[in-house]
This record gives sequence, C-alpha cells and structure tokens, in this order.
Amino acid sequence: MSQRSGQEDPERYLFVDRAVVYNPATQADWTAKKLVWIPSERHGFEAAGIREERGEEVQLELAENGKKVVVNKDDIQKMNPPKFSKVEDMAELTCLNEASVLNNLKERYYSGLIYTYSGLFCVVINPYKNLPIYSENIIEMYRGKKRHEMPPHIYAISESAYRCMLQDREDQSILCTGESGAGKTENTKKVIQYLAHVASSHKGRKDHNIPPESPKAFKLQGELERQLLQANPILESFGNAKTVKNDNSSRFGKFIRVNFDVTGYIVGANIETYLLEKSRAIRQAKDERTFHIFYRLLAGAGEHLRTDLLLENFSNYRFLNNGNITIPGQQDKDNFQETLDAMHIMSFSHEEIVSLLKVVSAVLQFGNIIFKKERNTDQASMPENTVAQKLCHLLGMNVMEFTRAILTPRIKVGRDYVQKAQTKEQADFAVEALAKATYERLFRWLVYRINKALDRTKRQGASFIGILDIAGFEIFELNSFEQLCINYTNEKLQQLFNHTMFVLEQEEYQREGIEWSFIDFGLDLQPCIDLIERPTNPPGILALLDEECWFPKATDKTFIDKVQQEQGTHTKFQKPRQLKDKADFCVIHYAGKVDYKADEWLMKNMDPLNDNVATLLHQSTDKFVGELWKDVDRIVGLDQVSGMNETAFGAAYKTKKGMFRTVGQLYKEQLSKLMATLRNTNPNFVRCIIPNHEKRAGKLDPHLVLDQLRCNGVLEGIRICRQGFPNRIVFQEFRQRYEILTPNAIPKGFMDGKQACERMIKALELDLNLFRIGQSKIFFRAGVLAHLEEERDLKITDIIIYFQAVCRGYLARKSFAKKQQQLSALKVLQRNCAAYLKLKHWQWWRLFTKVKPLLQVTRQEEEMQAKDEELVKVKEKQSKVEGEMLEMEKKQQQLVEEKNILAEQLQAETELFAEAEEMRSRLASKKQELEEILHDLESRLEEEEERSQSTVNEKKKMQSHIQDLEEQLDEEEAARQKLQLEKVTTESKMKKHEEDILLLEDQNSKFIKEKKLLDDRVNEMTSKLAEEEEKAKNLGKVKNKQEIMMVDLEERLKKEEKTRQELEKAKRKLDGETTDFQDQIAELQTQLEEQKGQLVKKEDEQQLMQTRGEDEVSQKNNALKNVREMQASLSELQEDLESEKIARNKAEKLKRDLSEELEALKTELEDTLDTTAAQQELRTKREQEVTELKKNIEEETKNHEGQIQEMRQRHGTILEELTEQLEQAKRFKANLEKTKQSQETANKDLLGEVKLLQQNKTESEHKRKKVEAQLQEFMARVTEGEKAKGELAERTHKLQSELDNVSSVLEDSERKGIKMAKDVTGLEGQLQDTQELLQEETRQKLNLSGRNRQLEEEKSALQEQQEEEEEARRNLEKQMLSVQAQLSESKKKLEEDVGAMEGLEETKKRLLKDLELAGQRLEEKTLGFDKMEKTKTRLQQELDDLTVDLDHQRQTVSCLEKKQKKFDQLLAEEKSVSCRFAEERDRAEAEAREKETKALSLTRALDEALEAKEELERSNKQLRADMEDLMSSKDDVGKNVHELEKSKRTLDQQLEEMKTQLEELEDELQGTEDAKLRLEVNMQAMKAQYERDLSGRDEQNEEKKRALVKQVREMETELEDERKQRALAVAAKKKLEMDLKDIEGHIEGANKARDEAIKQLRKLQAQTKDYQRELEEARASRDDIFALSKENEKKLKSLEAEIVQLHEDLAASERGRRHAEQERDELQDEISNSTSGKSALMEEKRRLEARIAQLEEELEEEQGNMELLNDRFRKTNMQVDTLTLELSAERSAGQKSENARQQLERQNKDLKAKLGELEGTVKNRFKASISALEAKIAQLEEQLEQEAKERAAANKTVRRTEKKLKEICMQVEDERRHADQFKEQVEKAGSRMKQLKRQLEEAEEEATRSNASRRKLQRELDDATEASEGLSREVHTLKNRLRRGGPISFSSSRPSRRPLQVEGTSLDLLSDDELENKITDSNANETPAPQPE
Repeated sequence: MSQRSGQEDPERYLFVDRAVVYNPATQADWTAKKLVWIPSERHGFEAAGIREERGEEVQLELAENGKKVVVNKDDIQKMNPPKFSKVEDMAELTCLNEASVLNNLKERYYSGLIYTYSGLFCVVINPYKNLPIYSENIIEMYRGKKRHEMPPHIYAISESAYRCMLQDREDQSILCTGESGAGKTENTKKVIQYLAHVASSHKGRKDHNIPPESPKAFKLQGELERQLLQANPILESFGNAKTVKNDNSSRFGKFIRVNFDVTGYIVGANIETYLLEKSRAIRQAKDERTFHIFYRLLAGAGEHLRTDLLLENFSNYRFLNNGNITIPGQQDKDNFQETLDAMHIMSFSHEEIVSLLKVVSAVLQFGNIIFKKERNTDQASMPENTVAQKLCHLLGMNVMEFTRAILTPRIKVGRDYVQKAQTKEQADFAVEALAKATYERLFRWLVYRINKALDRTKRQGASFIGILDIAGFEIFELNSFEQLCINYTNEKLQQLFNHTMFVLEQEEYQREGIEWSFIDFGLDLQPCIDLIERPTNPPGILALLDEECWFPKATDKTFIDKVQQEQGTHTKFQKPRQLKDKADFCVIHYAGKVDYKADEWLMKNMDPLNDNVATLLHQSTDKFVGELWKDVDRIVGLDQVSGMNETAFGAAYKTKKGMFRTVGQLYKEQLSKLMATLRNTNPNFVRCIIPNHEKRAGKLDPHLVLDQLRCNGVLEGIRICRQGFPNRIVFQEFRQRYEILTPNAIPKGFMDGKQACERMIKALELDLNLFRIGQSKIFFRAGVLAHLEEERDLKITDIIIYFQAVCRGYLARKSFAKKQQQLSALKVLQRNCAAYLKLKHWQWWRLFTKVKPLLQVTRQEEEMQAKDEELVKVKEKQSKVEGEMLEMEKKQQQLVEEKNILAEQLQAETELFAEAEEMRSRLASKKQELEEILHDLESRLEEEEERSQSTVNEKKKMQSHIQDLEEQLDEEEAARQKLQLEKVTTESKMKKHEEDILLLEDQNSKFIKEKKLLDDRVNEMTSKLAEEEEKAKNLGKVKNKQEIMMVDLEERLKKEEKTRQELEKAKRKLDGETTDFQDQIAELQTQLEEQKGQLVKKEDEQQLMQTRGEDEVSQKNNALKNVREMQASLSELQEDLESEKIARNKAEKLKRDLSEELEALKTELEDTLDTTAAQQELRTKREQEVTELKKNIEEETKNHEGQIQEMRQRHGTILEELTEQLEQAKRFKANLEKTKQSQETANKDLLGEVKLLQQNKTESEHKRKKVEAQLQEFMARVTEGEKAKGELAERTHKLQSELDNVSSVLEDSERKGIKMAKDVTGLEGQLQDTQELLQEETRQKLNLSGRNRQLEEEKSALQEQQEEEEEARRNLEKQMLSVQAQLSESKKKLEEDVGAMEGLEETKKRLLKDLELAGQRLEEKTLGFDKMEKTKTRLQQELDDLTVDLDHQRQTVSCLEKKQKKFDQLLAEEKSVSCRFAEERDRAEAEAREKETKALSLTRALDEALEAKEELERSNKQLRADMEDLMSSKDDVGKNVHELEKSKRTLDQQLEEMKTQLEELEDELQGTEDAKLRLEVNMQAMKAQYERDLSGRDEQNEEKKRALVKQVREMETELEDERKQRALAVAAKKKLEMDLKDIEGHIEGANKARDEAIKQLRKLQAQTKDYQRELEEARASRDDIFALSKENEKKLKSLEAEIVQLHEDLAASERGRRHAEQERDELQDEISNSTSGKSALMEEKRRLEARIAQLEEELEEEQGNMELLNDRFRKTNMQVDTLTLELSAERSAGQKSENARQQLERQNKDLKAKLGELEGTVKNRFKASISALEAKIAQLEEQLEQEAKERAAANKTVRRTEKKLKEICMQVEDERRHADQFKEQVEKAGSRMKQLKRQLEEAEEEATRSNASRRKLQRELDDATEASEGLSREVHTLKNRLRRGGPISFSSSRPSRRPLQVEGTSLDLLSDDELENKITDSNANETPAPQPE
C-alpha cells in the first residue's frame, strides 16, 4: 500500500469506468435471463439464470458454462441490476445480501479499486502491491472535498473526520480493524500522513510547492509533524514482527490521539497501546520472527556497540529459535539506522538509547541461561554462570544474588521468609517470565517516552482525532485468553458501530421528516458482552477468572466448572458437546461461535514473576533498569502463586490499594476508558480485509473474504440496513430515471421535485410500506429499485418496438401509395390503347380523319377577321418590341465590350491551361513512377514488418541479456571504482606529460628549421610512404588487440609498483629487525661458528635467488621494451583512429547531405537541369576540401608521432629508474622469498580475476554498443514503417468508410424487409404481454395463497413443538434439581454414617449415569434448539421476502389493471377503425351502383341517338331519290333549272348540317362507350379485389383456427403444471420447522398484510373466474363463428354462381332488347298497316320490362343479403382478430427469447470476426512496414558501400595529389624566385580554408539537427512499439473476455513514452558497421536468457 514511484495513472485505481457499467447489453442480459446468485464451493457464489421452479426447488442454468443445476429456494440470493455494478457505497445496493456484497468487492478489487464504502464502513482489501494513490497530488485532490464528491479512499475518511472536527467542534475517531496482514498499520500510517500534511504547523504552511523529499520541506514541515511521523518506525521496530501472514505484523493494538488547536493545526499527540504479544520475545512459530529490534540490533550494530552490549551471532541465542530469517525487500542494517534516526528526531538522548539497547540485549541473554537437574534431587543448578555474568553486567545486578534469587528464592510462609529450592522447570519458567516482563516494561517505557516527546503542554489542544489500530475478530480452531480479549474488544466496537449507525439513520429520517420507530441494534450484542464482563449477578467470565486467581488450590478445571455453573444457562454460552471435545466452553459472538481452551488462563491472568529478581532489578545500579522495575510492589510473587490465604478473598471481588492487578482487570479498565473516549467522539470505521494467504496481488479467496466480512461486522451492518430504508434517491434523479413509467402523471411546465415524485408514486401505485418521501429524497426498502429497473427496461423495449412498428408502417404506406399511382397510370394507358385499337379499322373514323382538314374552307371569313385582329395585336406588339430592341442594342454593345475583355482573359487562361496541361502530363508521369516506387516500398514494407517482428523478439532476448549484463556491471562497478582511483593518478601523470608536450612543441619549432636540411631525404621517403600507408591499414586492425594488451600491461605495472611499495615497507620492518638481530648477534657470538656452515648454505641460496632476480629483471626489461613499443604503436593507432573517426563522421555527414540532395534532385531533374551541374561542382569542391583537410590531418599525425617518440624516451628513463629501485629491492628479496611466493600466487589470482573482469567489461561494452546500434537501426526502420503504415491506414480507412456505407445501405434494406415482415406482429405483442401477465398473476396468486396456508400451519406446528420442548426442558431442570437435592442429602448422610458408604456410592454412580444421559439429552435438545433458531432466522428472512413479494404482487396487479384499461382502449380504437373501413366499403359499393345506373342511362341515350341517325339516313336516301327523279324528269322550262339549283343548294346546306349533327352524335356515342368500358374495367377490378379479400380472409380464418387449437392445448398443459405445483406445495408443508415466538410482532403485521392479500386474492380469483367464463364464452362464440363462416362460405359460393347467371341473363336480355328495338323500328314502318301486330308487340315489351324489374329486385335482394353476410363476416373477423392477437402474444415471447439468443450469437460471431480482422490487419500492417524498412536498410547499406568505394577512390586521389604536392614543393625550393606568387596563393588558400571551415561548421550543425530529428523518430518508435504491445495486450484481454463471455471494452489509454537507454548511454552514437559487428558478436557469444513471464 506504500506510495508508488512509477508513472502510472492514479485515477485508474480510484474512479470506475461508467461506460462499462452502463452497458445496455448487460442490462438486457440481466432482464432476459432472470439472473440470481447461488452458493458455490469454488467461487463463493455463482451467477445463474432461473429456468424452472419446482416447488421448493428451482432449476437454474449457470451463466459461466451453461450447466443446469437444481437448488433449494432458500439458497438463492437475488442479483442487483447492472446499474449497481462496482458501486462505491454498498448500502446503495437494492439487493443487500452476502453474494451481492462479495461480488461488488470482487469486481472492484479486480479493477484495482481497493476501497469501498458500506454505509459507515470503509472496506479496504490489501492489494499486495504498491499503488500510486498516496502521493501529495492525491492528498491535494481529496483536500477540502466532501466524502460523496470523491471516490472511496482512506484520505476521504481522514478529510471528513478533520472537517467534522473543525466545523462541529466534536472529537473524531477512526477505527481500523482487521486480520493480521490486512493493512491496518499501513492505513493508520496513511491517516497520520494525511493529517500531518493537511494540518501541519504555521511555519510549514508557507510553502506547499516544495516536495517532501527535499531537506527544505523537511524543515518547513515542523518539528512536531516530523516527530509524529517518526513515532511509527520506533513502535514498528519494537512492536512489529514477521508472521506467516504478514511481514510487518503489529503485535499490539494502539490508539493514536492527535490533538489540534482551535485553528486546526496539530499541537500534540498521545499513544496508548493494548495487548502486546510479549510471548513472541521468547518463542516463535515456524518461519516467523520475533520483534524486529532484535534482528536489527544484531545486524546493524557497530563493533564498538557490539562490545558494549555483549552481542553475539544470531545462532547463539536460544530465544531466536528460527535463526536469522530475512524479510524480502528489507535490510535490517538500514532499518536499524532508520530507527536510531527516528529516536534522535524524537529527542532521545544517547544514554537513553544505549541503556534501551542494553535491555534488548539482556532479554536475549535471558534465553541463554542453562539450568540442569541435580542427580539425587529435583533441584535446579546453574553449571556455568558466564551468561548470568553478562546479563548482570547489562542490567546492573550482582551475579551471586541473581543466581540465589533464581535457584533458591525467599518465599513468605505465614510471617517468616523461607528459602525454597526451585526445580529446573520452575527456574526456566521464572527466567522466561522475567524476559517477557522486562521486554513489556521496556515497550511501555518507550510509549511513555514517545508521548512525552509528542506532548506540548504550552499549546493546549481544543479537539483531537483518535486513530485506533487493533486486531479484528479472531476465530481459530482453539482460542486462548488473548483471543477472548480481542473478541471482547471487537464486540464492544461492533456495539458502538450499531448504535452510531442507527443514531445517524434516526437523524437522517428526522431531517427528512419521515416517521420511524427507533430500534437500537447495539442492544443485540449486550448479552454476549455481559457474559464476558459482568461483575456480579451472575459474574462474567473475566470476573470468575479474577476470582479463581485468589484461591490457592484453584486450577483451570475449577475455573471451567465455575463458569459452567454460573453461566451454563446463558443464551450466548455453550458447554462442550462431547466429553472428548478439545474445547472447554463456547461463546456465541456476533461473528459466530468461538471455542475456547482454558489452558494456563490463571497463570496468564496473574502473570507471576520471581519477586526476588524483580527487587534486584528495582535496586539495579543502572538507573534506567531501576526505573523500569519501579512498580515491584504491584507484581504477583511466587508466594502468591504457591500458596495464598483464603482470607484474602472477600465476598465481593474488589482490588485494594497495594494489591496486585490481574491482566484481565487492567485490560478491562483500559477498554472501558477507550470506549468512553470513543463514545464521546464521532467514529469513522475502516475494515481491512486480507484477500488471500499467499500474499499474491490480484487474487481473491471468496470464502476467506466472506469470513472476514462476518467477523468485521460488515454483514451485520447490512443486516441492520435491511430493516430500514437503505436505498435513497434525490428527487431530480428519481424523476429523470423513472418518469418513463408514468408518462402522463406530471403535467407540462414547472413543478416542484417533491410534488412530481409524489404524483409519480401515485401513478406507480406502490405500497406505503415500501417507500417514504422526505424533504429532498425518496427512501425505498431493499429490492424496490430492482423492480423499478425491470419495469423501466420493459417499458423501454415496448417503446422501441412501437417506434419500429410506426416506422415500418410509414414505409409500407408510402410504397403502397406509389403502387396505387402506378396501377392507375397503367389503367389509363390500357384504356387509351384499347380505344385506339377499336377506332383504327372503323371506316367512319378514317373518313373523319381525312375530311377534318377539309372543313376549314368554310371558315375563311372568320379566319380573316381573326387574322385582322391578330394583325392589330401584332402591330401593337411590334411597337413595343422596337422600343425594347433599342434598349437591347445598347445592352448588346455593353455585352460585346465585356465579351471582348472576357475573350482576352480566355486566351490568357487557355495559354495557362496549356501550360497546366503540360505540367499535369509531367506530374502524371511522375505519379506513375512514384506509384511504381510505392508498390516496391509496400512490398519492402511487408518484408520489413516480418523482420521487425523477428527483431522485436531479438530485442526482448537482448533486453533479458542486458539485464544479466547489468547485474554483471553492478558487480564490476566496485572494481571500476578502484580503477577510477588509479585513473586519477594516471590523469595527474598525463598533465605532467602535457607540460612536457608544450616543451616539445618549442623544440618542434626548432626542428622545423632543421627540416629544410632533410628535404633531400623526402624523395626517398615518398616511395616508402605508400608502403607505410598500407602498413597503417594493417596496423589499424592490430591496434584494437594492442589496446587491450596495453591496458593489461598498465595494470600489471601499477600492481608491480604496489608490490614495490609493499616491499619497501617490508624493508623498513626488516631494518628494525636487523637492529634487533645485531643485538642478538653480540650476545650469541659463541654460536656463530656453528651457524657459519648454515650461512654458507644461505649464501648459495642467495646467489640462486639473485640469479633468479636477475632473470626477472631481464624479463622485466624486455616487458618494458615491449610496453614502450606498444605505447608508441598505440599512440600512432589512436591518432589514426581519431583521423578515421573524423573522416568517417565527415563522410556520414556528406552522405546524409548527398542523400537529401539526391531526393531533391530527383524531383527537380526535369525542370532544372542546370542546377545539377552546379551541385556536381559543389560536390567536387567538397571532395577537394576533404582532401585538403586530410592532408592537414596527416601533418598533424606526423607532429603527434614526434611528440609520442619523445614521450616514449621519457617513459623509458622513468622505467630505468624503476628498474634500479627494483634491483635495490632484490637485495632484500632473499630473506622474504617464501612470503613473496605466497604474495605472487595471490597476485596472479587477482590479476587473472582482473583480466577476466576487464575482458567481461570490454565484451559487455562491445555488446552494449552493438545493441545500441541495432536499436538505432531498428528505430530508423520503424519510423519509415510508421509512415508507410499511416498511408496504408488512410487507405484502409477509406475502404472501411466505403464498406460501412455499403453495409449501412444493406442494413437499411434488411431493416426495411424486417420491418415489412414484422408489421403484423407489432400489435399482437401488446396482447401477448397482457396474456402473459395475466397468467403470471394467476400463478403468483395461487403460490401466495399456498405459501400463506403453509406458513400458518407451520407456525402452529412449531409453536406446539416449542411448547413440548419447553415442557421437556422444565422436566429436565426439575430432574436436575431433584438430583442435586439427592446429592446434597447423600453428602449429609455420608458425613453422618460412613458405614452406608458403599450403597450411597452405587446410587451416586447411577445418578452420574443419569446425569450423563440428561447431559446428552440436553446436548441433543440444544442441537435441536440451534436448528430451530436457524429455521427461525431463515423463516424470518422468508417472511421479509414474502412481504416484499406481496408488495410486488400488488404492484403487478395494479400494472395489470392499467394494462387491461389500455387493452380496452386499444380494442375500442380497433372497433372504430373497423367501423370506418365498413363505412368506406359501403360508400364504394354505393358509388359502384351509381356508376352502373349511369351506364344504363348512357346505353339508352346511345340507342336513341342510333335510331335518330338511321332516320336521318333514310330521309337522305329519300331526298337523293327525289333528286334523281327530278334530274330525270327535265322539262323544257328553264325556270325550273334555277329553282332546282336553289333547292339543291339548300339541300346541300341541310346535308352538311346533318353531317355535323351526325359527327357530334358519334362523338357523344364514343364518349358513352368509353365510360362504359371504364365502368366494366372498374367492375372487374372490384370483383377481383373482392375475391382476393375473400380468399385472404378464408386463409386467415383457417390459420386463426389452428392457432386457437394450439392455445387451448397450451392452456390445458399450464393447468396440469399448476396442479402439479399445488401438489408439490402441499408436500413441502411437512418439511418446514420453525419457532416464531421471537417474531410475533412481525407476524401480526404479516397477518394484517396477509388479510389484505387474501382480500386482494379473492378479488383476483373472482376476476380470474370472470376471465375464465369470458374465455369459455369466447370459445363457444368461436365455434359458432366457425359454423357461421362455413355457412357463409357456402352461401357466398351460391351467390357467386347466381351473380354469374344474372350477368348471363343480363347480357341475353340486352341482346333481346336490341333485337326488340330493331323489330320495333321495323314495326313502326308497318304501324299504319297492322294495329293488331302493334298490340302484340306492346304486350311483349311489357312482359320484357316486367322480367327486367323482377331481375333488378332479385339483384337488390342479393345485394342486401351480401351486406348482411358482410356484417356477420366483419363480426367474425373481429372475434377472430382478438383470438389471433391472444395467440400471437404467446408466440412473441418465444420469438423474443429466440431473437435475443440469435442477436447474442450474432454479436459473438461479429466480435470474433472483428477480432480476427483486427489481428489480421495488425499483422499485415506490421509485415508491410517491416518489409519496407528492411528494403530501405538494404538500400542504405548499398549506398554505404558505394560511399565507401567512393571514399577509397578519394583516398587514392588524395595520395596522388600528395605525391604531386611533394614534387611541387621540391620545385618551389629550386625556384625561389616565384616565392611571392606562392605566398599570395597561400593567403588565398587560407581564406579558402576559412570558408571550408565555415561550411564544415554548417554541416556539423545540420548533422546535430539530423541527430535531433533521429532522436525524435526514436521516441516515436518507442511510442509505436509500446502502442503495438498495448494493442496485443488488448487483443489478449479481448480473447480472454470472449472466452469468459464477459463484457468487452476497448481501452484507449497508452503508457507514457520513456526514452530507451541501455547502461546509461543513448542509442545514437554508433555507426552502421559497428552495429553489424556488435550484432554478430552478440549472436555468437551470447545465449539468450529466458524471458520473464
């Protein structure tokens, strides 16, 4: 939990991603599957969907794997909607249960969110890794913010406490509890850190911007804040230890009290500690450590301190029984220094620290005292007292007195003191007790001293914040006295929480004005607390323990018996169930049952000590030890343990002044004080939870967490929450979210939030018990919001379905209208075509078409008049037009001018266009070329991507290898530091050499003068120079090897110098020894003669050694010569190397410039050919400049060679001096040969190691450089790849957009199709929903009634059982009392007569057996009682759930009533629509009739017109005949001719008029025929449509008939299922067993609710009966309808046949009528002749008319029948529609579920496809980019080779030019006359050189720029690689999630860019060749290290 130094985003570990939470897919999944929680062994709880309910059991389908499971209803827990996923406050959960709480914590923990609120609690889960959420930025983020404004955090708790303290002037407390390793201590640290930052003193407030690490900030923070923060390390080192669960476990509880003044600044602090685990000081479990201070002292103490404290190794101490166990990631030595620094900050004096550490050492020494048992007696003895002496020295005691006090202490017997010998066991116990007591007193003194330092009496504290860090509830297999104390503390704290929680609830309810009866749930825990702490009536466990401590013969067994006697009947106390049970008694805490083993409880409570040793310690010479043991009179001595007076115990147990205080008593007092302070504060609760025992990050053990939640009281808090109104919503949020459920409840315009919510609640018709409306919020009971969420989801789905239906309807109507228009157009076309075809072959039509143009002759006069009028009009128009013409001509002139201007502009534009066209053609050609290049680049990019993948793999391998190398480098760093010191010395020598170089430069100037004499030799040297250059190349290769050799030799030289210095030291020592030897020689001259022989031998040996020395000297001289030669060659090679590097850099710069120029030239080649020549000239100039520079460099190298030779000479002189000194040293070497050999061997080893290190170092450097070069190349490649990738990405984006457009078009078309297909099912869905709801309603009603009956029967049965059990219990108690009375009587009889002892013993045994039997029965009864309690609690929960279900049922009933109303409205609307359609049809039929009558009238008119036409023709014939007669009968009279002509004209005129009339009549006839045709077509269309409608309705009727049959079958199956469920419910009655005494009050309320429910049920049953009747009526009507429909079909067919016959009759009658009319015409001619025939004809006419009238009447009757049939048909259709709607409603549910499943499958497939596409695209992109990069690298390599070739050619030209120059120089010397000219040339060359230098500088600047750009590219490459890794991770996570079936989220966060550095060096300093060399070396030499997982 410590602060993280990385650059991770801290908001990821604080804020929830709401986009993932509000995912509509998960919401839909939750509503569709009816998800719940079921218990699971592996996961704690698993999600499952309800499939089927079978009475008390439910069939479920697991969400994870689809497996089907059958579970009991009691084991199911409800699931919250997805809206509540990862909720910050678990009190907001609508379904408050264990599964939901665990799931919420698990989801948040896996998302990195370790803090979660649970009402007043802040639950913390240990992340087991460092999170970046404790920095100063985070502190500033939480500073001044309210709790609900920020995500959960310990800082939010601290801030709220701090702000409440300042605002309310009320003391605050923060209570941190939890198991060991859960993070209590870390969270208390964070609280103190926050308070120290926020409330630091006035001085510290001046500058907030200084970081806390800086010393300035440390000073500014204030001394008190520093001390407060530093108190923790001291307490941790003395009070914390490593356990199996936790590396830094606090083995004590503490209450830190931080005092603040009125302004809110810290003015002081105080620490109180509880229950230090002092037994850890003497023994530890396996893999555990004692307190940290022991290890830190032994590891970190210096030599002086070790001697003062008499410290030894870890293994020497018995109390450290596991030895030195190290903690990973911590150094005890460093921690020891930190504790000392903390003590200094806390102003501990040096004497205090030393004496404190002495006591720590003494505690360890206590364990090393060994006692042995004497042979004959049990008395203990101390065989060795060395340890005792050390101990007494440390503690300031007398050894003898100490041993006497331990082995034979003085004990008071009566009034006298007696020395009592101790056994070995007693002595060991006494020593261990002393060690524990000493350490405890030391710890107490330490706390007192810290409090003294933190106490500021001058600055009075106004208020305080207390931080309690204490162990949480502990339940082990067997629990001891310590666990009882901890659990007792947690009971008190939980009681405080329960009390404060409901006080706050009460305050909120009062604030919101809600009626609420207050229940103090804190009283639930009072019985258990009384059981532990009550002093009397009856005394509690602690009181009984104290009481037993005063009795002399009291044991643990007597204590247990007394506890069972006093508290045996207590509800929270249980005796062991079996005699063999390990536990002594059991206490039922709020967290569960805890078994306690009372071994050594009396000793632990008394904590006895050897008071003799205690008095010695009190009288110690060390003041510190004496102060520790000043309260000697309070301890429990050995005399009190061994034998106590009975008189010491009074009637009521009270401690008197001077008497000893037990541990339990002291702890009880401490706890009562703590609880008093906590009750006076405003508490804040933090519950720490350990996720797993493996200390693994990201793993959560659900069962472990659930146990801790129970122990921590979180689930207890949730249980209390369920009793009130846990869910509360602000009015605005409630209205915004749930207004959709009540659309018409709130009127338009402004309305107050409260009024709006009240109206919404009325519209929702919720039960009053389920909600309360406050002043600013609405309060709901648990589960109501989940129901509202379900309703909201259903409403939204209905709205969306309706919206889709409307859209589809609109589209369908649009298409239908379009088709109608097309149909009418087709009819018009057909009609016109038919008319044309009829008229085409008609003679009169042809005549009419031919005559029509000729008829215009008669109208000439009229036309002339019309033309005159037109002429007048035209003249008027002309005058107007002429005026307009003038205006137009003016305008034209203007336009012509504008046109000319535009023409000129157009010409210019055309010219420009021509130029642009040329440019375009060029660009097109360039484009083609570039496209070809692009294709090549793309292919290369693919190859480069493949290579980049391989290089990425290599990079990973190299990184792992680099890690290994870094480790090696760290090892070599120490050696490097040593070498650094030597380097300093060499640098000083180098400075001297530089001074010598200056002198040599002076000499060089002299040598230049002498150079002229050596010009003759130049000719000879030129020939040698070429050879030397070739040698130089070879030497360049040798140079690298020689450098390494030189370094080795230099190191050897330095080592030899060191050995020489050592030899000189030895020489001095030997000089001193020689003086001693001379004195000895003076004394031992007598022994000289004897040793002369030995001397001769020694001399011989000396000669041998001298010869060896001379050989070594010669070898050394040779080595020195080699060194000189190597130095010379080294200097030469260095110069060559420098020149090569310079040349190479220049060449690289030139190469870059040329590459850039090449690219520029390629683009500008076609347009600018002249520039290329200039660039070539520039290039040649640059090459010349390069050659000149090379000449200068060679000259400088020659100068350096001379200087190096001088250096060699000097070095040689120095070496000669050294050899002389060595020769002198050789003289003394003979005596020290043996020592020298050993030193030489050691030196050789060291030299070998150094060589190896140097070789490793050089190799690592080479490899590093290679890796850097490789990475550099990869960077360049990847940047190019990125560009290509970007282009490809753009292309893909374009293609994707096109694809999206196409897909959207396709989807639109598909949607339209689906809409067209689903139009029919839209309205059916609503009916289906109503039917389903009705069915559900009926089922729920039946279930409720069944459950209520069951509950009543179970209640009565359980009450009877309970009464029976109580009677049995009373009988047993009576029996027990009688047995006890018998026992007392038997005891009295025993005292009276001993003779009857045997009989009484037998009776006693019997009684004991009876007692055991009774005990067993009691145990069985208690077990049964436990079961009854469990069933009681379960039934209580069921009752609560039933009340909630009842409320739900009421809601559903109200919803159903609403839906029924809506359905009625819909039915009415449907009826109105059907009526409207019927009216329209009637209108259409009436119109058809009218059209038929019109057709008949038109036919009659036509007939009349035809008759008139025939009459006219006849008259015409007669007139023509008359004319012919007249023409034939010509008389001679001429007058008649004129008259005839006149008559002819008149007749002609009459003829023409008749013709015109005829034409008009024919037109009318044609019109009537057209109308007739139209009517016939319309009639046919109407007939066809009517027939189609009939056939469609017949098909629909058949389908509806089938559907109704299916529906009837389904209803029958449902009835059978209901019968089965009833049978199961009846069977389930027998299973339930419960006791309802404790919940009678609840049952009364439930009874009332049940009565109401029964009433409602009766109503509902009545409604259901009505519905059933209606259903039966509907079935009967359906059968009638089917029969009617069949009859109607028959009638329709007969009617159709009759209609056909009628049509035929009509046609026949029309034919007859025509025939009759013809006959009538003929008869009219003969009327005058035959009257009798006329009368017959009239009779026939009447007969025919009568026949026609009959036929018309029959037609009207048939039409009336048709209308009746149609009405009936409509009614049947209506009934059938209702039935089909009901049927379709049932279908749609199945279709919905199938559609949902298919949609999910499609989504899954789409996601898989997208994933595959993503992977493919990513791979393709990287392949393409890698191939392109590789191709580019190959190009660059080719270019590099070309450049190298060019450079070699340039070198050759340089050499040639150099030769020519030398020849010129010779000529210059010969021809001194032209010196002036040469001088001028030299001056020009100098100016040229300056220009070249400037150009060089510019080139270098460009190179630096290019380097900068390359670094930028490197960074971008890093970003790209990191992005690709992020993508691959995302793909991996997506795959995992897809496998799991969880929600998919695409994260957009990228890690921050980090500059890539290897071994501290950047990657842009190596060339390509070096890169390649290093890559090959690394591949050859290194094997890749295994990659970390």
